[in-house]
Amino acid sequence: MTDLTDDVLTSLRRIIRANDLHSRKLGKETGLTTPQLVVMRSIEQSDHPTVSEVSREVSLSQATVTNILNRLEGQKLIRRQRSKEDKRRVKLEVTAAGRKLLAGAPAPLQEGFVDRFNQLADWEQYLIVSSLARIAAMMDAEDLDAAPLLAPGEEVH
Repeated sequence: MTDLTDDVLTSLRRIIRANDLHSRKLGKETGLTTPQLVVMRSIEQSDHPTVSEVSREVSLSQATVTNILNRLEGQKLIRRQRSKEDKRRVKLEVTAAGRKLLAGAPAPLQEGFVDRFNQLADWEQYLIVSSLARIAAMMDAEDLDAAPLLAPGEEVH
């Protein structure tokens, strides 16, 4: 039997490289990193979520999400507002400028991948997701931030 670990490593490196190239393209087109886009889309799809709700939704730590929110707020793409019912809670919303940017932004994943993935039978989609989750577990990466969403050079908390 041949040693397939080199094939696994090669495939993982190709996936990481493709993700990096797409992240750079996304940055050039929108001025956003992939995690910033993912966080903004999560906020837009929810009804005034909190930081912890967004953190859970995008599988990033609250510290990472807070860092991303600081940048997005500085660019006036999102807004934080204290809840009127509970002053301890801070609700998030995408601004008009943020909605305009999102309307023209490409998908966080390569569109070709998304199209081909969606054309697969359900069982094939579940098999891929299950295999990737298994790989993450084998690499002891289950509890890490979703680092593949981070653009090259972006800090992980």
